[in-house]
Amino acid sequence: MANLLLAVNGTLMRGLELNQNMLDAKATFLREDKTSKAYRLWSINDNNPAMIRDDELGEEIELEVWEVPQEGLISILSKEPAGLCIGKVELQDGSYVLGVLGENFVLKGQKEITSYKGWRNYIKTI
Repeated sequence: MANLLLAVNGTLMRGLELNQNMLDAKATFLREDKTSKAYRLWSINDNNPAMIRDDELGEEIELEVWEVPQEGLISILSKEPAGLCIGKVELQDGSYVLGVLGENFVLKGQKEITSYKGWRNYIKTI
């Protein structure tokens, strides 16, 4: 089975709370990167972020790109909080990879943090 590229923008990143899920799935860190200028970010109860695509109001969001065995992707997704899912994310170079996105229902009543340009920048302030 081939490996997949997965963009992560929150607690799955290196050194954060759920990074062990990436390591347990035999994922390999490749690089830090950014999305295209088409995404918005919310803090979900200050526990994890949720990112959605918005071509009109979006910004570049900092993230990490990992290489993940296909079978590891299922393990990672099954441990993600409710309201997070896997979809296609456009990177700043115009390429697309799989990435962690938020579903709209999870954003209700939550704080938008797009102006911080990434989860790491936001958590430094809380």
